[in-house]
This record gives sequence, structure tokens and C-alpha cells, in this order.
Amino acid sequence: MSADETKAVVLLSGGLDSATVLAMAASQGFSCYALSFNYNQRSVSELNAAKKIAHLARQHKILDIDLSAFGGSALTDADIAVPTDEPEGIPITYVPARNTVFLSLALAWAEVLDAHDIFIGVNAVDYSGYPDCRPQFIQAFEQMANLATKAGVEGQKITIHTPLIDLTKAQIISAGVALDVDYAATVSCYQADEKGAACGVCDSCRIRQQGFAAAGVVDPTRYQR
Repeated sequence: MSADETKAVVLLSGGLDSATVLAMAASQGFSCYALSFNYNQRSVSELNAAKKIAHLARQHKILDIDLSAFGGSALTDADIAVPTDEPEGIPITYVPARNTVFLSLALAWAEVLDAHDIFIGVNAVDYSGYPDCRPQFIQAFEQMANLATKAGVEGQKITIHTPLIDLTKAQIISAGVALDVDYAATVSCYQADEKGAACGVCDSCRIRQQGFAAAGVVDPTRYQR
């Protein structure tokens, strides 16, 4: 490790977007520290995918936090079905405060690492109606991060990078293909089976399918049927 190494914490879910962001951060010369979460989500296949994708990172941590203790989402409550129709408004797959929690823990690790850069794959174009994927949220969190940390108070600005924020899913896929991202290793499905095969009917699957089609890239996703 060189003395002038520029470290970055990269949130890595194991999905298409976060895999692209990790590749982007690495291509920009950052020494990446990938952070994933086992939050007792419906499908843990994405964590297995994250382990495969994390080879671009210098280090990969998986933290256990049980958001199912609160429930309130189809991704954390087994009694709430994952919808297969086109949602209106904020969908039931929204996990309350998830990105706030994830970014807060990424911020904590960044301070320990003396890293001033955090990458997250939020997207405000082809996103699923989640309020914590909007530019306004990211801007507010970055402001808070620089008020609430030792690094920020001492003038070492912390930056939240959202390279996908204004891209369509097709543009994200095209960018990832140019960086040799192995999308076959990623899992985006809200209810993938234990082997990582996607359902093909949930909102996340639909957005992913449409993205590959619009990008003119063969969809490498494995489906259950």
C-alpha cells in the first residue's frame, strides 16, 4: 500500500448497479473497501454475488444488521409478498431508512480508514420510487457527514459519490460492459432462489430486463423459469 493511496468505501449489494459502481471507483484509481450488509433480507443470494464481485476491492466486509426486526417491507417481512405488478408511488419493497443506515455505517468505516470518499449506486432515473435514491437525499447526507465527523470538522471533506444518479439502466449497463463487469455474477432480483436464479417478474427484474434490451446487450441473468 502506497503512502498516497486514495481510499474509498464502496457499498456493494451484489446487484447490477453496485457492481458497476465498484468497477467505476476502481477505474478511477481508488483503493476500494467494499461494504455489504446481511440485513436479514428476503434473498441472501445477492450476498453470495457480492463475494464474487468484490475481487476488485482491497477488502470486503459483510456486516450483520437485522432490519427484519422492524419489518415494514416486502424485503424484510416474510408475511408481505413481493409485488409483481407495476407499483405506483413508493413501493412496498422500499426498506425504511435502509440507505441512511448503510451510508452511516460506511461513514463510520471511512473515518477509521481515513477515507474521504464513499460510493453508492443510487439512481434517480430508472429507480423504483425509493426516496433515499434521490439527489436531495444524497446532498443532505453529505452535508450531515461533514458536520458529524472528526474528519469533516477538521476540514477533510467527505464526498458521497453517486456516478449512476443520472443514468438510465441501459447507460449503466453500457458503462459496465466497457469496464468488463461480469453481470452474470450479479443478482438484482428481490426474491432470487438459493442458487441466485431470478424470478423474472418482480420490479427489479423488469427494470433489469428492460435495461439490457435497451442497451443492446444479451441478458446474462439466470431465471427460475
